[in-house]
Amino acid sequence: MNLPNKLTVSRIILTFVFMFFLFSKGLTSKSLALVVFIAAALTDLFDGMIAKSRNLITDFGKIMDPIADKILVLAAFLSFIQLQLIPAWCVIVIIGRELIITSLRLFAFSKGVVIAASKGGKHKTVSQMAAIIIILASLVFKDVMKAYFFWSPVFDKVIGSIIYLSMLSTVMLTLISGISYIWENRHLFLGLKNGQK
Repeated sequence: MNLPNKLTVSRIILTFVFMFFLFSKGLTSKSLALVVFIAAALTDLFDGMIAKSRNLITDFGKIMDPIADKILVLAAFLSFIQLQLIPAWCVIVIIGRELIITSLRLFAFSKGVVIAASKGGKHKTVSQMAAIIIILASLVFKDVMKAYFFWSPVFDKVIGSIIYLSMLSTVMLTLISGISYIWENRHLFLGLKNGQK
């Protein structure tokens, strides 16, 4: 297994480490959850850069890279629902999009065609990870303010609005990238459905 693929697999492993700290109590745990998530997000940046610069692009990487992204992002969003930080409908829309696109990608792979993640898909992933970092940073900020300064209900409303707007923009970009992905590959999916490659 080459270095980019190792980074991809490490992103999946870091997902579980991130969730452990997220559901642990205390400022230190929340801070570590933020750090671990950022580290996991950076593996998504570096695995692609290394694969392209060193010509280490593989079919395994093309398939597993977007899957690792989805595992990390969806684990975070589902955890936020459990913690009552974001509305469930946002995540339902995101999951629906990911299931459809992943199913199409795996269907193509079963026919011998490997479809790498598109630029729109990458932009979508970046927006999702940015939203998650904003939410995690708000948790750390709240704990710091409560522990060392003061906290007001007004802050909850401000942070809640920021989180909602970040999720709304993420959902919109997720839908747009999904529609774009299907449209750009429509000829391929129609050909595979008719038994052509």
